[in-house]
Amino acid sequence: MVSWQEREAPRVERKRRENERKFGNWEELPDGGRRYFYEIQGRAGWKARYVKEVDTSEQTIRFYQEIYNERGQLVEIHEKYPVDKGHKRVQEGSYEGFPTKGCSKNH
Repeated sequence: MVSWQEREAPRVERKRRENERKFGNWEELPDGGRRYFYEIQGRAGWKARYVKEVDTSEQTIRFYQEIYNERGQLVEIHEKYPVDKGHKRVQEGSYEGFPTKGCSKNH
């Protein structure tokens, strides 16, 4: 008998390749999931980073946008999934539940 993990493996691999292609950057998470991201440079020196966090089955857990000012400081986060919470200004230091350090692992 084939386990559900064996049945789902091709779908998970296909989704992983798709996420790698779309985002281009990622990091492995301690729980076995991944954090994918890509950045867009704005006209005034600011940049937006789109971040997608997935579980081990490549199912989306969280999707959000980070806004960085011209000095590279995180100033705003817009959580879009699972619930669109709108833009939230980030205080100096951290924003609960989100990494505030830039990550730039390229694959």
